[in-house]
Amino acid sequence: MSKRDYYEVLGVAKDASDAELKKAYRRLAMKFHPDRNPDDAEAEAKFKEAKEAYEILSDAQKRGAYDQFGHAGVDPSAGGHGGGAGDFGDIFGDIFGDIFSGGGGRRRGSQQSRGADLSYTLELELEDAVKGTEVQIKVPTLVACKTCDGSGAKPGTKPTECSMCGGVGQVRMQQGFFSVQQTCPRCHGTGRMISDPCSSCRGRGRVEEEKTLSVKIPAGVDTGDRIRLAGEGEVGAGGTPPGDLYVQVAVREHHLFKRDGKHLYCDVPISFVDAALGGEIEVPTLDGRVKLKVPAETQTGKLFRLRGKGVVPVRGGSTGDLICHVVIETPVHLNKKQKDLLRAFHDSLVEAKHAPKKQSWFDNVKTFFN
Repeated sequence: MSKRDYYEVLGVAKDASDAELKKAYRRLAMKFHPDRNPDDAEAEAKFKEAKEAYEILSDAQKRGAYDQFGHAGVDPSAGGHGGGAGDFGDIFGDIFGDIFSGGGGRRRGSQQSRGADLSYTLELELEDAVKGTEVQIKVPTLVACKTCDGSGAKPGTKPTECSMCGGVGQVRMQQGFFSVQQTCPRCHGTGRMISDPCSSCRGRGRVEEEKTLSVKIPAGVDTGDRIRLAGEGEVGAGGTPPGDLYVQVAVREHHLFKRDGKHLYCDVPISFVDAALGGEIEVPTLDGRVKLKVPAETQTGKLFRLRGKGVVPVRGGSTGDLICHVVIETPVHLNKKQKDLLRAFHDSLVEAKHAPKKQSWFDNVKTFFN
């Protein structure tokens, strides 16, 4: 069965921004997520379809291939344009194209390049990653020179076509039967010559600048997640469109909580009295303190689950839990009276009755050595 158009799946236009894509996907994910539609095969299929569409369209390279070649451009099994095979064909086209096409080549202007993509590592506190925030970042990059509008030529002048390559950016060398194309040594592949360069950028058309950008961090992001800011990378040579900026998220270690996916974990020390007799203690959550009832005879290592006190996954789904790991703390700095009370208390205990795990462990040790 043929696949539906990815833009149609998400219900967006083909020129939709990253924010519009994300908004559309989150709406569909919330609606058709399997956790919200148990035993509904149709909803599960629509969720997978939306997920596949968003994964392709949210990636600049894959989206470009899809826009140009459709599903064949992003389907590895289809061959042709989806990656290695497409690059292989381009190489042979550059080498042998002139032999069968009668020369001429392709003009550099017909292949609109773009600037380089940039990467920025953003460190976040756990609270900001879980709840979402908006941060300002400063990114060093290359921007179009304002003096020459990115042309590289002095104001009032224009670049001229390279006389060596005729503006193609490549020159052809005949080697017997083969015709090999190489980057033009005079214009360095730009196809243009600047006789009177701009004094501000020295003919490069670009200048270094530090940009301040506002980045919206969605709730639930985690280390390894990546946020794409379209068009915030480096401006391309000759005034071509800029690349993208990829913000890599790195969440700092927290002094109380550890995160595992959508769940949070926390060690909770309690006294052996509370463990033996039971009680009520306060435990921290990202939303404030809550009361936790500890039943009598609680053993160290016991896990208590506080439902809904974890993380809302950034890609949709049910909220995680906070799992409290009980650690029974041995009292320290005891005075003589306290020590005597503990010895008297210990003497009153019957091992088999009051410490069944300890008794069972010793029995197993005896069995092992015998």
